[in-house]
Amino acid sequence: MTSAALLDTAAAPLAPQDLHRALMHGPLSQGLHYLGERWTVAILLGAFMGTKRFEGWLSLLGIPRATLSDRLRSLCQLGVLERRDSSGSYHLSPAGLALYDAVLMIWDWERRFGGRDLAMPTTLVHQPCGHAFTPELTCRHCPAPAHLHRLRLELVPSSGLTPPRLPPATRQRGARMGDSAHTARMGLGLRVDRWALLCVAAVMLGCHHFSSLQVTLGVSSAVLARRLAALVDAGLLHVDADRSDARKRHYALTPASHALLGYIVCFDHWAATHLTHCQPTIAPVHADCGTLFVPTTACSHCHSRLLPREVTGLRSNALLQDSPLSP
Repeated sequence: MTSAALLDTAAAPLAPQDLHRALMHGPLSQGLHYLGERWTVAILLGAFMGTKRFEGWLSLLGIPRATLSDRLRSLCQLGVLERRDSSGSYHLSPAGLALYDAVLMIWDWERRFGGRDLAMPTTLVHQPCGHAFTPELTCRHCPAPAHLHRLRLELVPSSGLTPPRLPPATRQRGARMGDSAHTARMGLGLRVDRWALLCVAAVMLGCHHFSSLQVTLGVSSAVLARRLAALVDAGLLHVDADRSDARKRHYALTPASHALLGYIVCFDHWAATHLTHCQPTIAPVHADCGTLFVPTTACSHCHSRLLPREVTGLRSNALLQDSPLSP
């Protein structure tokens, strides 16, 4: 492993060229390539809330039939959903259920910063301790909560291996992070798309200026300018004149984007674990215990690890009884 730096504002940033390979060719980017599209996120959330049938998603999301058919097919090809021909229903596969930590982080982000009109549970109860809780991002090796400034970044040298071609990814025509009619209905799946998350991740990794963001993300100046402006308008980035050089603009995290850390690291870990030949490119070390950081979620009351079968969601008639978020 090479090139270590603390992930805080006082740390010396890593070279943008190195960060480009680590971020754009790593598990986060590859995973979001397939599961970062807004309808795909909404369909997955519906699956975790108990939706299993085609008509159920149509009613829940108001999604076009052809789009829903295409997204369900892609999720089955990727091995996240399984279709049972005998009943015509769709079920989360083991790989899909492994997204549970990331889904809990989405729920927490929506609770604090979103405006989702989708039937999300308003309260989660941890059955072993019997208390309502909020999921905490923790290190699997020690009980300490994980914070951005307590992670040390190490870049993993490239293996030179070329990953095999995966099923074609669905694409969306640009980010829609404004106040469109569907924003409240789809929440994070619409406001925060693949490129928004990659931009936020780049800022988390120490890229605070337009030039370093452009190299790290590998996009044209015009495209990056539009995306950064949209993120600022959506309240996911703050921009100001740089204190050391007023000619430069300094981009920083807001409370809303800082809170995306849990989703980003949980999803990155899932992609590195469950996507074929998707190799880790960034190895964060938890400063509290000195071990490789493996993200997990814990109950804010008893601090035990959260498992789908042990979490109950409370909302009148909104959560189906066989949902992974309920008994």
